[in-house]
Amino acid sequence: MKKHLQYYLSSALNSYAILFFSKNKILGAVLFVVSMFNFNAGLSGLIAVIASLILVNNLGFYKEDVKSGLYSFNSLLLGIGFGTFFNFNPTFWLWLAAACLLCVMLSVNLTSFLGKYALPPLSIPFIITFWVVLIAANGYPGMGLVQKSSSLLFELNNSIPSHFTKLCYFFDHLKIPGYALLFFRSLSAVLFQNNVLAGILISIGVLIHSRIGFSLLIAGFITACLVNHFTGTYPDGISNYYLGANFMMASCAIGGFFLIPSWRSYGWAIVVVPFTFLVLNGLSRVLGIYNLPVCSMPFCLVTIGLLYFFILRKNPGKLQLTAFQNYSPETNLYQYLNGEERLKDFKFVNLSLPFMGAWTVSQGYDGKITHKGDWQHALDFVLKDIDDKSYELPGIKPEDYYCFNKPVLAAGNGIVEEVISHIDDNVIGQVNLQQNWGNTIVIKHTEYLYTKVSHLKKNSTKVKTGDIVKQGDIIGLCGNSGRSPEPHLHFQVQATPYIGSKTLAYPFAYYVSESNSVLKYFQIPVEGETIQKPEINPYLKNAFHFQPGYICVVTGDNGKKETWEIFTDDINATYFYCRENQAVAYFVNNVSIFYFTRFYGDRTSILFLFYQAAYKIDYSAHKVEDHYALEIERFKPSLWLQDLLAPFLIFSHNNYSNYIIPKNDGLIIQVEAKKQVFNHHHIFLNAEICLDSKGISEMKFGQNNKKLKVTWQTNLV
Repeated sequence: MKKHLQYYLSSALNSYAILFFSKNKILGAVLFVVSMFNFNAGLSGLIAVIASLILVNNLGFYKEDVKSGLYSFNSLLLGIGFGTFFNFNPTFWLWLAAACLLCVMLSVNLTSFLGKYALPPLSIPFIITFWVVLIAANGYPGMGLVQKSSSLLFELNNSIPSHFTKLCYFFDHLKIPGYALLFFRSLSAVLFQNNVLAGILISIGVLIHSRIGFSLLIAGFITACLVNHFTGTYPDGISNYYLGANFMMASCAIGGFFLIPSWRSYGWAIVVVPFTFLVLNGLSRVLGIYNLPVCSMPFCLVTIGLLYFFILRKNPGKLQLTAFQNYSPETNLYQYLNGEERLKDFKFVNLSLPFMGAWTVSQGYDGKITHKGDWQHALDFVLKDIDDKSYELPGIKPEDYYCFNKPVLAAGNGIVEEVISHIDDNVIGQVNLQQNWGNTIVIKHTEYLYTKVSHLKKNSTKVKTGDIVKQGDIIGLCGNSGRSPEPHLHFQVQATPYIGSKTLAYPFAYYVSESNSVLKYFQIPVEGETIQKPEINPYLKNAFHFQPGYICVVTGDNGKKETWEIFTDDINATYFYCRENQAVAYFVNNVSIFYFTRFYGDRTSILFLFYQAAYKIDYSAHKVEDHYALEIERFKPSLWLQDLLAPFLIFSHNNYSNYIIPKNDGLIIQVEAKKQVFNHHHIFLNAEICLDSKGISEMKFGQNNKKLKVTWQTNLV
């Protein structure tokens, strides 16, 4: 029963908070309180929300969508609109119930229909339903809906105590600039009010939820006022409802919710205002014929239209749509920046080095010899000795060169598209310009992604056209054919299968640079760099090779106990699930590294400590340096400056590092996490993860002057 009530309470608060693109419970509570300033409107809104939630939940709709308020926030607007425009009487509740059912049906159907195009329904279900109600009420007086006079709209209900009315009057007449009062009134208009105190409270709630969102509301407000000032569209001033429900909300939606916040998105948040002016003015003229209010339809049409316009782009560039919605502009931005840096497994095909051992890049991208123009994104590799020589004396025949006759490997899984193997190897110093590429193999990995290795030894290829190869398979031997004065391996990535195709800049997934012995992730080696495949440490690989069905029990010396199980979701993403507190930690486990991607749930749990400590583990036992995604600081105004400036400047970082300490019967992973603000560092976590031949045995955490020792037991259900 308790969980049932918590579910409905959370769903109801989300129904309010989502009006400002949020799931923040504080903002939801603030909006609920503000809605009750007009008691009749607030009460009918609350009843509409509860009725909608009960309806969609009992009909079996997806619980997470129900909980998010996705199907009930339009009913909230409908209920508030009903209570604002119509007087209470027996028929009021009948038509509210009928309209609420229509609104929920439209919410579900439009969410499904527009969702196919990755578009939101916004408040269109409320607007259509409310227009239907107004047309019906005006055309059929017998319905019994008694509309309030326009002069009563936005007025406080007479049942509100007089001291509260005086308080609102005091705020309405504050001695502050008129535009500031208009800003607060405009925010309150989203809930069909015209109340400065309501706007101030909403501002506080929005500011707690999102500094970026609040700044975009201000940007939309200022831009709309400036446009009206220069054009004179509304000589007596813009309606606060137009400002709040259309201009300000459009700027907020485009600038920070549906687009990743950046200076580019802020530019569009400004551009969208005159665009909305045009749509609003035209729509108002049309709807005026039927005595219908424009409501927030201009905001909906402009936002949905622009989103689809952005979706249709072939090359999104740096103006990025929000791929995964966190209902927070800051979190959307921080997760996007972190993902761009870390989650390259999902962006690139995993290509490994096409050779064994440590080879040197003799010519890199845009090289001085042959890597020019359309073929600039290519790499040449040779083997060198400690004297930096690629051959042993006398160096007059191909066999004198260290790389000649060495195995060449498939860089990734694929199908052999083209093979040439009959061309003779050159005498040292001579080149074959007629058969430029020499003996060559082209492998198709995915559509528009091929790799090509060239200058192979004559008749050394181990594959034929149509063969299926796996990453690391030997496909040929390094030679000296084609335009090759001395033995070397030419490697390139291209979008088409033809020999001689234009090259693409594309990284190798994982390799070690001998200059600093650092494992590099999805980078392109540079000329002169000596690189090799990472050697996997069996202790690390065994300890972090978590597979679905794996279960462990972790117990802290403070008595806290958690049971973790590995699951795979619908899109094959793997995660830890804590049975006790339902916390979830997603991770990636590939041939070279283990790393966490996202955490949801209780941040006081042991699972969250493990998420922080094992954030990235390099199986080759090299030192790791990484960054956590920044987290929004809701109750630390001193750190809100970073949130406010985040679209333009990141000056705060949460840094992660670890290194391996060998021991007689295993390894210790020593972890340190630091918060960096400009050049100031603060350690917020120290940890040790102890491994033996069976895997992880125990963990030690030091955080905020507190220490915790955790034992790890597996094969327990």
